Amino acid sequence: MRGTTTAGKWLLRIILALAVIFLVWHYLPLHQMETVRSAGGAQIKFRTNNDRIEVYTNKTWTPFFAKGVNIGAALPGTDPGELPITKEHYLQWFKMIQDMGANTIRVYTILQPAFYEAVVEYNQRHAGQPLYFIQGVWAPEEELIEQKDAYIDEIYQHFQRDISLAVGAVYGDADIPAEFGRASGSYRANAGPYLLGWQIGTEWDPTMVKNTNEKHKDKAGFTGAHFSAKPEASPFENWLAEMLDHLSSQEAQFGWSHPISFTNWVTTDPLSHPGEVLIAEDMVSVDATHIRVDDWAAGYFAAFHAYPYYPDFFHLDDTLKDLPEPDGTPNTYKSYLRKLKAYHPGMPVMITEFGVPSSLGVAHLGTMGRNQGGHDEQEQGRIDASLLHDIYSEGMAGAIVFSWQDEWFKRTWNTMNFEMPPERRKLWHNVLTNEQHFGLLAMLSSKDGPIRIDGDSSDWDALKPGDKRKLEGSYPGWKELWMTHDEAYVYITGKLEKPFDPQQEMLYIGADTIPGGNKHAEELGGRTLDEGLETLIVLGKDEESEVRIASNYDFHRRLYGLGYGMIDVKPEEFRDDSGLFQPWKLAVSLELITPDSKKHNPFEEVDAGKLKRGTTDTASQDFQSLAMWQAKGDTVEMRIPWMLLGFSDPSSLQVIGYGGEDGKLASVTTQGIRLVPWIVSRSGGQVTGLGDGKSPYPVSALPVYQWKPWDKVQYVERVKQSYDLMKQAFGSINGG
Repeated sequence: MRGTTTAGKWLLRIILALAVIFLVWHYLPLHQMETVRSAGGAQIKFRTNNDRIEVYTNKTWTPFFAKGVNIGAALPGTDPGELPITKEHYLQWFKMIQDMGANTIRVYTILQPAFYEAVVEYNQRHAGQPLYFIQGVWAPEEELIEQKDAYIDEIYQHFQRDISLAVGAVYGDADIPAEFGRASGSYRANAGPYLLGWQIGTEWDPTMVKNTNEKHKDKAGFTGAHFSAKPEASPFENWLAEMLDHLSSQEAQFGWSHPISFTNWVTTDPLSHPGEVLIAEDMVSVDATHIRVDDWAAGYFAAFHAYPYYPDFFHLDDTLKDLPEPDGTPNTYKSYLRKLKAYHPGMPVMITEFGVPSSLGVAHLGTMGRNQGGHDEQEQGRIDASLLHDIYSEGMAGAIVFSWQDEWFKRTWNTMNFEMPPERRKLWHNVLTNEQHFGLLAMLSSKDGPIRIDGDSSDWDALKPGDKRKLEGSYPGWKELWMTHDEAYVYITGKLEKPFDPQQEMLYIGADTIPGGNKHAEELGGRTLDEGLETLIVLGKDEESEVRIASNYDFHRRLYGLGYGMIDVKPEEFRDDSGLFQPWKLAVSLELITPDSKKHNPFEEVDAGKLKRGTTDTASQDFQSLAMWQAKGDTVEMRIPWMLLGFSDPSSLQVIGYGGEDGKLASVTTQGIRLVPWIVSRSGGQVTGLGDGKSPYPVSALPVYQWKPWDKVQYVERVKQSYDLMKQAFGSINGG
């Protein structure tokens, strides 16, 4: 009996000790954090004061400019709902982010417990200079867009439940059951002391907002404990006031008060845009000034996602051309910010998304070269830094760049129709999908780094024998030809029989992936083939180097010409073996006509197949992140994005097939890629390769490069050149 009693006492002591350790760990952030109590007794670290945010430090309130990054929830090969990021990964990222000069991170929704544990652990190590965070709560976006009614009970209750769970997760007092696509687990890390503020909701669908307002005209006059709707508030704004009040009431239970906001974007901003063409982009407003703070010590601020290229009025609206740069170019983005700030007197306005991607693909055009894509890493950093300075100089309360890391699952409007099946988008890295390339931290395909495009193929020697293939056979003009691939590119290298001189000759490599295509063409120098080519790689002078696509295979022209009637097309262009190779294009603006638009807006497209010559060796002063080929002496080396070769999903061997007259697209399975190389002399048009021209060249007898489908990916993580440029930009701004 005595032994049992002694064991019980020791067990009780251990339990008590563990409880004390947990309580100390749980409440330690509060003791480390200097705060002040409001008149109502709430702990406050941040507050709004007139048009700025302030932080309490050294026993005084000091202006605080939030300079930071948005962190996504996914890694390559995963969707956001899989939440794969570990605490160790977050800790590594937090150091890199703070080393860059940022003082804030923003997350969009409830993350796994590992995130909040990492926030506490990192900031306990850096108590003198914490890294703060803005916590978001996703609204049920898909349901809102589908139902077009924010007051549906299921949507209303869903959002309120998620707000409650988010508050519990931040303060380490939640147990969230497992549910597919959502964070779950036991939340015990109290990250609340490191919270800068709340930002709930998503980019509101204008049709949903308009329908909610029209359907629920009786929803007005909400009065809450902390937030209320003003008399001029619309029914949707009334709904937002209810959600903000629910959030504040939930947080008050933990004895804290933090600044609160809801997400908004340019499409539903409260300004009028006479230059906007598309009616939906200026159809309805969501106005932060229509919500009143009654009793919330930390205050309330407005938050916007604002990019310099979307909507189109940024380059069409004459009312935004009133602030010229020194060279006379109108800075329409800065003009917009000034008008947005002026609309919110006495209220802090934070730009919580801005930036441009470092991608080959382009989706929208802006002014001052601030396009959505088409930038290398240096251009991305230069533009992001200039946008940051515009935001800061116009008196905003913060600037949170989008984004910290690249995300492979993302889609873009002008490539999504070519990615089939769409659910496998996360398993390959589409260089033409600009949305996948917004990060300051590159998430590169597995050979982007191990293979350096520099005209020296010695790095190929490190590849495993089964991870590369020498193309056996006779290729006149070539001593040898090799291929490999990864999640983003097809890599090709080889040695020529003599050094390549683009001033004297053109180098062509045709690609055959499925039956059909061009068996004759001007580029073939009078030769014919027994099997057609879908695409053609052209290497020559800088302005000549590109990927071209057979006109009857050109799925861009099929979709927007045959399908939508926005491009004038000729019937002969869509005949099999048309003999025409077209430049590879991407749409950047659709043709718009009434009733969807205020006036006619023409279809616009840009070249997407241009191949930059340069090096991807990051150790070189000539590093060029968008370099696609290089030649030195007799060695030629290149990487070609999968989609430029017609692939809709290389991970499952899917390419775009040849379609019918209606322009509809479908994918088919390929057996692999045949390469058909030849060289043409500029002086006399002499062709090296493709046989003697007396009979069709036997493409069908050439070797096929094949690979196995994949369901898992590997990737290389590397800071971009834009990271260093943003470090300089953040360093030039006093955040407080």
